[in-house]
Amino acid sequence: MKLILVPVVMLLLCCNAYATTADKGKKEKTYIVHMDKHSMPLSFNDHLQWYDSSIKSVSHSANMIYTYTDIIHGFSTRLTTEEAQSLEQQPGILLVQEEMRYELYTTRTPGFLGLDKGGAVYPEANAISDVVVGVLDTGVWPESQSFDDSGLGPVPSTWKGECEIAKGFNSSSCNRKLIGARSFSKGYEATYGPIDETMESNSPRDDEGHGTHTSTTAAGSAVSGASLFGYAAGTARGMAAQARVAIYKVCWLGGCFSSDILAGMEKAVADGVNVLSLSLGGSVSDYYRDIIAVGAFTAMLNGIFVSCAAGNGGPSSESISNVAPWITTVGAGTLDRDFPAYASIGSGKNFSGSSLYSGKSLSGVLVPLVYEIKTSNTSGNLCLAGNLHPKDVAGKIVVCDRGMSSRVQKGVVVRDAGGVGMILANTNSFGEEIVADAHLIPSVAVGQIAGDAIKKYISSDSDPMATIASGGTHLGIEPSPLVAAFSSRGPNPITPDLLKPDLIAPGVNIIAGWPGKVGPSGLANDSRHVEFNIVSGTSMSCPHISGLAALVKAAHPEWSPAAIRSALMTTAYNRYKNGETIQDTATGKPSTPFDIGSGHVDPISALDPGLVYDATVEDYLGFLCALNYTSSQIKAITKRNDTCQADKKYTVGDLNYPSFAVALQTALRKDNDDSQPTIVKYTRTLTNVGEPSTYKVSVSSELSNVKIVVEPEALLFSKPNEKKNYTVTFSATSMPSDTTKFARLEWSGGKYTVGSPIAFSWI
Repeated sequence: MKLILVPVVMLLLCCNAYATTADKGKKEKTYIVHMDKHSMPLSFNDHLQWYDSSIKSVSHSANMIYTYTDIIHGFSTRLTTEEAQSLEQQPGILLVQEEMRYELYTTRTPGFLGLDKGGAVYPEANAISDVVVGVLDTGVWPESQSFDDSGLGPVPSTWKGECEIAKGFNSSSCNRKLIGARSFSKGYEATYGPIDETMESNSPRDDEGHGTHTSTTAAGSAVSGASLFGYAAGTARGMAAQARVAIYKVCWLGGCFSSDILAGMEKAVADGVNVLSLSLGGSVSDYYRDIIAVGAFTAMLNGIFVSCAAGNGGPSSESISNVAPWITTVGAGTLDRDFPAYASIGSGKNFSGSSLYSGKSLSGVLVPLVYEIKTSNTSGNLCLAGNLHPKDVAGKIVVCDRGMSSRVQKGVVVRDAGGVGMILANTNSFGEEIVADAHLIPSVAVGQIAGDAIKKYISSDSDPMATIASGGTHLGIEPSPLVAAFSSRGPNPITPDLLKPDLIAPGVNIIAGWPGKVGPSGLANDSRHVEFNIVSGTSMSCPHISGLAALVKAAHPEWSPAAIRSALMTTAYNRYKNGETIQDTATGKPSTPFDIGSGHVDPISALDPGLVYDATVEDYLGFLCALNYTSSQIKAITKRNDTCQADKKYTVGDLNYPSFAVALQTALRKDNDDSQPTIVKYTRTLTNVGEPSTYKVSVSSELSNVKIVVEPEALLFSKPNEKKNYTVTFSATSMPSDTTKFARLEWSGGKYTVGSPIAFSWI
């Protein structure tokens, strides 16, 4: 499995996660078939009979892989392309879509977020323990100390899940903390054949690490004395340490298949989870074709908060995934913690970087330094397997360019060729973003500027020398947080009028639980055994929000998923205490709403947000109507017989969302040269969930040629759950020369400030 970002296959930081068609070149492929439940012919006694007849009408050999009754109405099966096309023409078939493969997007954090301070609004432990966080991922390592159930009471009476019994995994693998574990592999096996149990466990057990890390990040129990080889030493705990955890293994060595993901989401909804966390994603597509979006809609209907990783495609624009409005989309930021390492070269210059290497050091001894070794096949600058030879690198430190292979794997290639150390240099694609890795030889990762300086030294010195040293763990790094360069960015490629990501959370160098059989690098030849690992990616930021949503749910069990998302977004901060905007690692400049959404999560404030932007099913239906979806496309998402009113004007901007994305254009009158303003008007509804107060609006904008008017300018809330509407009118007279300007709208009343970012696009 190619793990992209953080754990899992490549384990640790990130590459772009993407989805590919799950087809090994066979004539048959797996298809997911969406059925219109209400269109079943009267000649059938039940839906399963109808589904089977539908399959047999196009293929005598095909069988159902899964049947779905809640997340969607339908089934998955293996068909040829021609058979799938024929099936889609039949009455009652809403959509036939080809299986897609998804990829994973791969402590100090509670203190950094202020959770150690608690406060009057912090929910009681027994309330938190009633909340169940469901995690769809690579499984779980139940022996982890992070699943210790000491102090927890009985499993919530509402729980309907189970602990799957399989080889190496039984009912005793679960407890009052890890209350459920299931695995789903039928879709994977339909494509690749039976699971090879010599390579991976055919059970909920995690053989890769990603699932254990994400689940313990969200809701792991507190474990004192946690560290990775002494790095990040302290108490490791999840965001909602008293919450329960349920695991749904949907990812295998060959990837995460949509039919399995759908089956896992269906079981999670039926089991009774309160929060669903998915640190995976694929290529973006219309919402009715996006399995995660479709499954998340049903989860939302059942009151379940769904958070998803934004992806690791940054800093490219429009690289974001999981962008449906009923999903909370999470980008990644840094902590105020670093793991410094240093490269010192023969000229006397020192360069700072990062590393988690813990073995025998070079003891400050200068050794020969080489870069860009020429081989018979290709340049050795990438340090790919087979490209380095002992005659060139034995006894030397090798500079390796980042990219094309795992960062830790590059060091293994250097070691196997006789090298004694590695300087991992960022290229232009990665800029100054540095991620710490548990290397197997003395190594330091440096940014592009330092890397270029070291390469220049090598090319100009007849006898270049260097040494590498580690610097332990440093806290209090400023400024922090920074936006991680790998974190995927907006604008939203599917719906530009909907701002994504929603917010960012810690996702760089995160320590959490890890399987005892998997080395911290994730490489097959890494024999080191650890209980905790430090990993980076939006795979790590997503479970932070999942766990924090569990805290908000515990404090306010009556709140809808939309209200919980609103609380997290409107209380997020986009500036440091000194007033400067959160910086972007990729550019070194201030971040924008396309990078951070509403800002960086502030969980204590989210527990008492004052006002929320709530959303109902009807709000989302209006959103789908605004996209001009057909009734069949809408039904594929909602499973309901809803229609768009022909006499009603639907606009995406009127979705009651906590942020604004405004599309503007400038037109010129034909009779003169004066500019005809473009006017866009949005309506929002606020619900009081705090103390009675009068809120006054303020707007800060970087654009002088866009007039922003809010009506009314004040809102009086005198009782709980009281609702008030307001409108925002945007008038643009001309397109600015700099289209990267943004604005912010805030309602302030009493102790509360309810903020919303405003992003503009020009068409």
